[in-house]
Amino acid sequence: MTDALKIGIAGLGTVGGALFRAITARHNLLADICGREIRITAVSARDRSRDRGIDLDGVIWFDDPVEMAREADIDVYVELIGGDADPAHAAVLAALGRGRHVVTANKALLAKHGVALARLAEDNGVLLNFEAAVAGGIPVIKAMRESLTGNSIQRIYGILNGTCNYILTRMQRENMGFAECLAEAQRLGYAEADPAFDIEGNDTAHKLAILTSLAFGSQIAADEVYIEGITNISIDDIHAADELGYRIKLLGVAQRTASGIEQRVHPTMVPKGSMIAQVEGVTNAVTIEADILGELMLSGPGAGGDATASAVLGDVADIAKSRPGHQHAPALGRPAAKLEPYQRARMRSHEGGYFISLKVEDRAGVFASIAARMAENDISLESIVQRARPTGAAEGPQTVILVTHATTESNVRAAVDGVKSEGYLSGEPQVIRIERTRDN
Repeated sequence: MTDALKIGIAGLGTVGGALFRAITARHNLLADICGREIRITAVSARDRSRDRGIDLDGVIWFDDPVEMAREADIDVYVELIGGDADPAHAAVLAALGRGRHVVTANKALLAKHGVALARLAEDNGVLLNFEAAVAGGIPVIKAMRESLTGNSIQRIYGILNGTCNYILTRMQRENMGFAECLAEAQRLGYAEADPAFDIEGNDTAHKLAILTSLAFGSQIAADEVYIEGITNISIDDIHAADELGYRIKLLGVAQRTASGIEQRVHPTMVPKGSMIAQVEGVTNAVTIEADILGELMLSGPGAGGDATASAVLGDVADIAKSRPGHQHAPALGRPAAKLEPYQRARMRSHEGGYFISLKVEDRAGVFASIAARMAENDISLESIVQRARPTGAAEGPQTVILVTHATTESNVRAAVDGVKSEGYLSGEPQVIRIERTRDN
């Protein structure tokens, strides 16, 4: 049997601990499958004294993860530290520079430095694997990098953040408000104490930027993603969507257009009967639309120690199976030098239209004024509905729901600004895109 593949794990938190246990428990099975033993020879973490429920006998401990990358006797450096800055960045640079393969679950690092790291890996003839960085245990990176070779991808979209999907699902199922659902998600460990990175859409944007590079052969451009989070979604929005035949999901969407690439993250209405609408709780899902294959949807656990460790282990096993002289697949699907500069698409009509909710004073002429502002901005309305006041409410603002045909974001915003200038609105308007899906 070939010599053992020696790995070092930087970061022994939830994922690192789960990975250590998985490799230890499946030691013989992995050796049979990979044709060589996978052996953990070094680890690094912040607190050496912490009891993690793992046996570190025979494993060399490094207090400094960068030192482990430089000095440890390892073939693969597994980075589970997190963050786009040092020590994670310095450690991965050091490992690749020393000719060590790298496996990482760090989407923030890849979103910021992915192209440069991919180029360094190629220059040193080693692999940079990152299946766990996007959609947890779902093998979407491998599918796009390897299985869909030769396909031209037109669009990729999905639910990429379990925290947001959990909150929106609970709001829908149990008629709970956003704040109450967020508190419950924090209590259950689905949301961080500071949940802003998740609920404001930044986590989804990092993952989408990585998928966009793989889908379209472009350089990673996380700063070019249009981002809206879910903090403004109310239970009234959930009810209105339900009555119109939709569910609200936070989607990341990327597509190629004639003028460039469009990347956006925002709350979206999807038809109830679509597959993406059925994805609930902390589950993630990614849909890929390609010319040869057609539509492929992958769904599964998007986070958690075991799901993420499973993806990391798969990447390590791929390295164990490779042999000297084997041609490695480029980290981002094609050589880093051949990735095209990112070109942001010009504004165009959103084919699914828009949902617009307005709270207005109950007075004559309001409907006519709203319709006039829409017409002035070339917006065609599919429907306009005045919702009844809640039972027992004899006065106060009423809710008007508009659903538009295909139109541009700029036209919608100009029309809404025009409505706001009339002086009969109460509170801020709500604008949500409606996303059409092939399966509905």
